[in-house]
Amino acid sequence: MRQILLFAALAASLVLLSGFALSRAKEDKAEDMTGKAAYQKISAEEAYEMMSSQEVVVVDVRTREEYDGGHIENAVLVPNESIGSEMPEALPDKEATLLVYCRSGRRSKDAAQKLLALGYQSVYDFGGVIDWPYELVKER
Repeated sequence: MRQILLFAALAASLVLLSGFALSRAKEDKAEDMTGKAAYQKISAEEAYEMMSSQEVVVVDVRTREEYDGGHIENAVLVPNESIGSEMPEALPDKEATLLVYCRSGRRSKDAAQKLLALGYQSVYDFGGVIDWPYELVKER
């Protein structure tokens, strides 16, 4: 009897969780359809091509120490932890195309979402510098 109750409780939990996931997916789709800006995930190669062919702002969201150890040329340092409820001073133009990166991709995703919430319109996340196949600049 106990096993039947346990099985029933487990089955009910699975049904509830799958229903929650489905409703969340519908909410995400609805947000996309409302015209809200969404950041775009691109590869390092696509980011490099954009840097070569158009005016972009490359945003490094790592710490100062990580930045000084090697960063992409002309990247602006805006640590992820410093992005809050106000527009970062280093990024005054909300219409600019922003290419965001960190070390591995986790902080860049978080930062891209926060920048969009602050009203930036064109935000691209190209992940982590560990996947950057091109040269880095080191501070002296």
